[in-house]
Amino acid sequence: MSSSRVLIYLLRRDLRVADNPILNEIGKISQQSQHPFTHFLPVYVFTAQQIEVSGFLSSESERSPFPQARSQAGGFWRCGPHRAKFLAESVWEVKKGLSKIGSDLEIRVGMAGQVIGEMLDGFKQANTEVAGVWMTGEEGVEEKREERDVRKAAEAAQIDFRLWVDEKYYIDDRDLPFQNPRQLPDVFTTYRKQVEPLREAPRRALSTPKMLLPLPDTIAPQTAPFSIPSTLEDVIACLLKPLEPTLGLSNPPKWPPKAQSAHPFHGGESTGHSRIRHLIASGDMTTYKDTRNGMLGLDFSTKLSAWLALGCITARQIHEYLIDFEEGKTDLGRGVHSYGKGENKGTAAVRFELLWRDYFRLATRKFGPRLFRIEGFKNDTSYSWKYPQKDKEVQRSVSRFLEGTTGNGFIDASMRELFLTGYTSNRLRQNVASFLAKHLGIDWRIGAEWYETLLADYDVSSNWGNWQYNAGVGNDPRESRTFNPVKQAFDYDPQGEYVKNWVEELRPFDDPQILFQPWKAPEEKKKELGLDGNDWVEKPLIRIEFHPEGKEDRE
Repeated sequence: MSSSRVLIYLLRRDLRVADNPILNEIGKISQQSQHPFTHFLPVYVFTAQQIEVSGFLSSESERSPFPQARSQAGGFWRCGPHRAKFLAESVWEVKKGLSKIGSDLEIRVGMAGQVIGEMLDGFKQANTEVAGVWMTGEEGVEEKREERDVRKAAEAAQIDFRLWVDEKYYIDDRDLPFQNPRQLPDVFTTYRKQVEPLREAPRRALSTPKMLLPLPDTIAPQTAPFSIPSTLEDVIACLLKPLEPTLGLSNPPKWPPKAQSAHPFHGGESTGHSRIRHLIASGDMTTYKDTRNGMLGLDFSTKLSAWLALGCITARQIHEYLIDFEEGKTDLGRGVHSYGKGENKGTAAVRFELLWRDYFRLATRKFGPRLFRIEGFKNDTSYSWKYPQKDKEVQRSVSRFLEGTTGNGFIDASMRELFLTGYTSNRLRQNVASFLAKHLGIDWRIGAEWYETLLADYDVSSNWGNWQYNAGVGNDPRESRTFNPVKQAFDYDPQGEYVKNWVEELRPFDDPQILFQPWKAPEEKKKELGLDGNDWVEKPLIRIEFHPEGKEDRE
């Protein structure tokens, strides 16, 4: 047996070098005269149950040993093109960041427990001792199963396994006012009051290590039938290869002329920090509470969620940027009127939203598999849900919903934006969820799974928790809450600019009543534009009346 003692670190949604507890610890160890480890091996696995990995097959004649990574209710790809690209960029930046401090990142595909088991076998054959396997804990059924599988592989080889606290959230688990997840209040406001004042709640971010321990001399390669490319561009190509551009839609949305994405961002730790600095320097953090319900443009909301979901940045790092700005500790944001004047309504609102992420994650811990069940956290069996698998008419309705041809301009604009860009605003996400679940009565999990496919910022707890919330089976104290998407359009898109941006067919119209309810268009105008006889225009899935003066025929 060699004198080497290797520590393996399995990264998942902790894709950063700064404020990383495990890297911080390894950085400290590397400075000690007596090292419990001699070598350090960071590993990332594109996991086959959540991401389709057949694009990594080493040849066209090979077949993947894993079933396709598709969702249960709708049969959608679990990870679509927008998130796949953002994820690959984030992984690759960690790889580059680690290389700057004496390490690197080994990338693999497969199932995490299996990959670690194969690595341990490889080290054993090379007569190299592995002294430990570390990873960060995550919430979610699959995530917990993954942790058990990795622990099992380590313990089977008589190797120490350690699960670290996930520190990318706003309030550290060790500072919660309860230890048993069952004590989490079922209403967010109650939880918020338990942990206020929010400005004093987070722990300090951890320093970035200057140097890490070296990689092992020999590392077993990716096992057949897969191979790992050597460039970011090729990794992205492998992730996108199995995904048909239509994602299974018969009439997928097409990019409208001159439409611009509200989320043209790239993944990775450095771009996440650049975004935070931009929001502070531009004053957009200060105005956040006033602009957060916008829908067009880059800066109406923070759009930090994609980086937070993958752990490229942490909530407490955002908090520290805000503290420095509020107290005038650095030059960042010096020209903004609220610089150095303490917390303002914008920065307070950002902290409030970061706490929502904490809350949904803790709800996942509390309720476990109920996150994915149609009865929801409440175990509510009172709804008579419609299922596309059982009814062809419901199937057609679901297709129109996914394609953005429901006949409701506000909803259709959002669904097209989502398909084309991987993003839609929080205001629209609430309306879309309410439309599918409350207005159409269709299995809300179809929508949650489609969002999982397409959102660049998909987060298991926030996505599924929000869909439950708006479907009436989650943690919403107002069970009867139903959004009227026509009223919401008048409130938040009064001139129809957002609808026109994404629904090209409606651009000739100026009347918001028609933009939001196309079936109200005059017959002669429909004929002139070639919209007559179009089911999308003339036969909306549901007619939701609303008149700006306040008379409402249907919620």
